[in-house]
Amino acid sequence: MRFESEVIVHAVKESSGSYEGREFSSCTFHCEVDLKENGAGRSIGRVTRPFKLGDAKEFDKWAHLGNSLPLKAKAVFEMAAAKEDSAKLTLVEIRPLDKVKQAA
Repeated sequence: MRFESEVIVHAVKESSGSYEGREFSSCTFHCEVDLKENGAGRSIGRVTRPFKLGDAKEFDKWAHLGNSLPLKAKAVFEMAAAKEDSAKLTLVEIRPLDKVKQAA
């Protein structure tokens, strides 16, 4: 199931090279998410979670926005069942909207 969501992107990282003779290339978007409470205690605030999308060339589409981060973006996710009661979210598409206003 696909769905669209507005996200806040804090960082974008390209990664490419080779490891043990195998080539790799990826781009990772670090998007803001709620911090979940657990049995060990309460929590407040937000953290970032990495989502991979495409290869290292995807970074070139965002490089000029470095000074604008964090910024709002429109993201498309694919949601699929995972083990037990969880769901797996895969980033399918993302495009910038505008800069997030910083707290004074």
